[in-house]
Amino acid sequence: MRKITLPLLAAGVSVTLTACLDTQQQDAKVTIKKNPYPSSYQPLAQQKTLIKNATVLTGTGEKLENTDVLLQDGKIAQLGKGISASGAMEVDGAGKWLTPGIIDVHSHLGVYPSPSVGSHQDGNEMTSPNTSEVWAEHSVWPQDPGFEAARAGGVTTLQILPGSANLFGGRGVTLRNVPSVTMQGMKFPDAPYGLKMACGENPKRVYGERKELPSTRMGNMAGYRAAWAKATEYKRAWDKYERDYAAGKNPAAPERDLTLDTLKGVLDGEILIHNHCYKAEEMAMMIDLSKEFNYHSGTFHHAIEAYKIAEPLAENGNCAAMWPDWWGFKMEAYDMVQENVAIVDAVKNSCAIVHSDSDSTIQRLNQEAGKILYRAKESGFALTEADAVSWITLNPAKSLGISDKTGSVEIGKNADVVLWNRNPFSVYAQAEQVFVDGAKVYDRVDEKYQAKSDFLLGQK
Repeated sequence: MRKITLPLLAAGVSVTLTACLDTQQQDAKVTIKKNPYPSSYQPLAQQKTLIKNATVLTGTGEKLENTDVLLQDGKIAQLGKGISASGAMEVDGAGKWLTPGIIDVHSHLGVYPSPSVGSHQDGNEMTSPNTSEVWAEHSVWPQDPGFEAARAGGVTTLQILPGSANLFGGRGVTLRNVPSVTMQGMKFPDAPYGLKMACGENPKRVYGERKELPSTRMGNMAGYRAAWAKATEYKRAWDKYERDYAAGKNPAAPERDLTLDTLKGVLDGEILIHNHCYKAEEMAMMIDLSKEFNYHSGTFHHAIEAYKIAEPLAENGNCAAMWPDWWGFKMEAYDMVQENVAIVDAVKNSCAIVHSDSDSTIQRLNQEAGKILYRAKESGFALTEADAVSWITLNPAKSLGISDKTGSVEIGKNADVVLWNRNPFSVYAQAEQVFVDGAKVYDRVDEKYQAKSDFLLGQK
């Protein structure tokens, strides 16, 4: 009995001492700061506001006639008929329409600002197929007059994306469309980051002309797969470090890699994917790619052929951001139908979005959605204004991961609303008043609410 017991006892002592020593000698834990440029956004001065007797499109599929909306403490406080509120500024909404604030899921304002001169072209880091380490927010010029023009068009929130030259273009950022001298003053608090990826012609052309990979679509896929394989190993190393440290050991932290930090953020479910991807077969491959490496493939932008795979997109939880009638400007943009958005929207659990990708189109996204509504009705789709408004409000909010805060006129949500002078899908519609978090940020007839960027001050 002794010959057996003593070695076991010795082994037990050895394990105990080792664990004890590891615990005592732990270095300070290495942690990656996930938001080193935090939002400093503060809502502008708010006033309790009661908009009376408007036609309200909620963004959730409802059209409410002669309805009152109370904005209080930055939230939508009440919605209904016959509301009264002591101390509220009343706005006569009779004959007018109220919608959620418009959200553009694809903008380059601030990174490709106006004036469009070479020194301001900061939206496309065309130096490597994978530039996941760059962040669009570090290029945003908040004085871009385009933000003001978009605000006059009812845009209250927008995602600024880097360009599409690379397989991985970098991180996008979601902004509140409010006057500010810093990017952080516009940054949507706690909105997830997005990672811009690009399919097809752009990356293979840019790098193919340099005789570098990728020069073909199969080269594109090889580049994605190689990057995600490295990211998987990077995540595995950090996860092991976290486990070992939590167990009281003193592991060495993996070497920091800014490019892989972003891809790891996707694998951890913290960063959302936004794919520049026109063609159906490429969108399908991007979905397969995401399943191979265990992340979600997110939103497809410029999805001209989304109508061909509307059901798989809905089944996989993908949003599709589309134009009403842009097509034919390059080969991968040819196979367009004007019912694209309507066909995608018709599938159960779909997420159809109308986006701009333009500093001028962003000023009239309501009319872009109106074009689709017109064509859809012409082709027999039973769509209404109540359906169409979600393409530019609630669905983009879903795509950006902020639909719990904005995108619809519902009690408790942020008071981001637009009061229109008529049906917002009319070509004659104008946004009269725009509110962000209950603060009026634009009034068509009151210059106090028509902020001018520093760049425009003193210019005629």
